[in-house]
Amino acid sequence: QVQLVESGGGLVQAGGSLRVSCAASGGTVSAYAMGWFRQAPGKEREFVAAISRSGYITNYADSVKGRFTISRDNAKNTVYLQMNSLKPEDTAVYYCAVRIRPTFVLLTTTNNYDYWGQGTQVTVSS
Repeated sequence: QVQLVESGGGLVQAGGSLRVSCAASGGTVSAYAMGWFRQAPGKEREFVAAISRSGYITNYADSVKGRFTISRDNAKNTVYLQMNSLKPEDTAVYYCAVRIRPTFVLLTTTNNYDYWGQGTQVTVSS
C-alpha cells in the first residue's frame, strides 16, 4: 500500500511563492500518475495539477495555469508543486494523490485516484 506525506505548507503573503512536496513510500510511484488537489473550507476538493509517470506530461486547472508548476523526482519518490503569484483564493488544504490503475490521460476528478496524503495547509494573506 502506498503512503503519501505532504509537507511545505504555511502562511505566505499574496504575490509570494511556496513549494509543497509529497513523499511516497510503500510502492514505486514512478510507475504511476500523480496529482495535487485542494480543499478550501466549505468547498469540495478540487483538482489543481497532475503529472504523468515520466514527468513529461502535465495538466493544470485553469485557475492555476501559468502560476503553479507540478514536477516529480522519481529517484526520490517525490512530487512537488511550486506555487508562484499566490492569491488569497489559493488558501486551502493541499493533498497529493496517486493513481495506481493504468491510464492514458491525466485525470482530474478525485474518484480517479487511489491513495491520498493527509494534506498540508496553505494560507495566503491579503
